[in-house]
Amino acid sequence: MPKPARYALILIGIAQLVIALGYLFQLPFAVDLWPFQGTTPLTFIFIASIFAAAAVSTLWATLTGRYGVLAGIGLDYALILTPIAILSFQLGANGGNPQMTAYGIACVFGVLFGVGLMAWTIRIPIDKTPQMPRLVRWSFVVFIIALLMVSGQMIVKVPNVIPWTITPDLSVVIGWMFFGAAAYFGYALFRPSWNNSAGQLAGFLAYDAILIVPFLNRLPTVSPEHRAGLIIYTVVVIYSGLLAIYYLFINRGTRGWLKLPAKRS
Repeated sequence: MPKPARYALILIGIAQLVIALGYLFQLPFAVDLWPFQGTTPLTFIFIASIFAAAAVSTLWATLTGRYGVLAGIGLDYALILTPIAILSFQLGANGGNPQMTAYGIACVFGVLFGVGLMAWTIRIPIDKTPQMPRLVRWSFVVFIIALLMVSGQMIVKVPNVIPWTITPDLSVVIGWMFFGAAAYFGYALFRPSWNNSAGQLAGFLAYDAILIVPFLNRLPTVSPEHRAGLIIYTVVVIYSGLLAIYYLFINRGTRGWLKLPAKRS
């Protein structure tokens, strides 16, 4: 990969981390960029986890030279941002909200970036050794099924799918985020190897690290209609976090992921 492109991806990853921190602590520069009304503090924390996951996955692939895995990230961007751009344009036109329209334009640029990244990196070989661990493979299958079920319900605005209150518009937005995440995990199964699953796990670990404390703090006071959903979501976060920690840092066959040889184009 040309050095300017590599440096650009590193800067994008760093920018995503900064935005994630902005949403996590609800700093004005980040909150002011978000055009959707009715966004609660927990929703901002969730958005922070999405940005952190994208940043870590992008930085992992770029810094370790696994450029072929970037195609999955590009697919993720395109599938998430295309419907959000359409929704933003609709809301901007119907409500006369120029900020929403501007957000839609920003999403279009994100779609173009994602499509370009996917087209550029999809043919780059991915080292198939070591193989994707069986537990990781089947966990990804379960994640994909769960994400598709949840995303479908949220996109059609079924209430109380996630364990906190959101507006119907945010239900659609978050639903497409889950759909994109399902596609990202699916890419790892489409081109199976440890090198193409470590990035997903690293991103998932960042996502889990941001959500686990707010979820645990919310358990004693959560409303009855959200209690079961919060317990299930918390269990998933704990499981995926432990899965990532084990294979990234403990398992002998995969914990040397920073030193594994990578094929470059």
